[in-house]
Amino acid sequence: MPLTTLDSNAALVLIDLQKGIAALPAAHPIGEIIDRAAQLARAFRQRGLPIVLVNVMGTAPGRTDAGPQNISSLPADWTELVPELEHHPDDYLVSKQRIGAFIGTSLNDYLRQRGVTQIFLAGVATSLGVESTARSAHDHGYNVVLVIDAMTDRDADAHRHSIEKIFPRLGEADTTENVLKLLSSS
Repeated sequence: MPLTTLDSNAALVLIDLQKGIAALPAAHPIGEIIDRAAQLARAFRQRGLPIVLVNVMGTAPGRTDAGPQNISSLPADWTELVPELEHHPDDYLVSKQRIGAFIGTSLNDYLRQRGVTQIFLAGVATSLGVESTARSAHDHGYNVVLVIDAMTDRDADAHRHSIEKIFPRLGEADTTENVLKLLSSS
């Protein structure tokens, strides 16, 4: 379902747009994803709406075959946000050790303190960080908007599955262009 309404208390949450992840192969050109996310960030800042920049610092405890258990084995700048996001002092940084941005972080407290009712999600990876965060946001009662052309995944089929099968159950989905139009007209 396309975006119908912009809540007056909306926030942008950008998932894992960091140097280490941006360097990995992706189903869609990562430069385009980063550019769209940066456009969204600029538009949200112009309206004085909260922006949350999320990076992943490691993995959750427990056994898994995926991902490094120890971030110290990665390059020093692996967790740094991509510079195109133009991290501002007013942006809220969430450093996570889980797939989603809510569990084990102060994200929900931050959003509640600001009266946020709607979150716009974009970033990497569609089927992991973005989807997990969208599920938690939905469970917490936020109006969820997924900016589908501002996200990608390492696996094109996983990306498509999230967009076609999962996201319609969690919220509205739209394009960067349409979100920017709505932001500029309200």
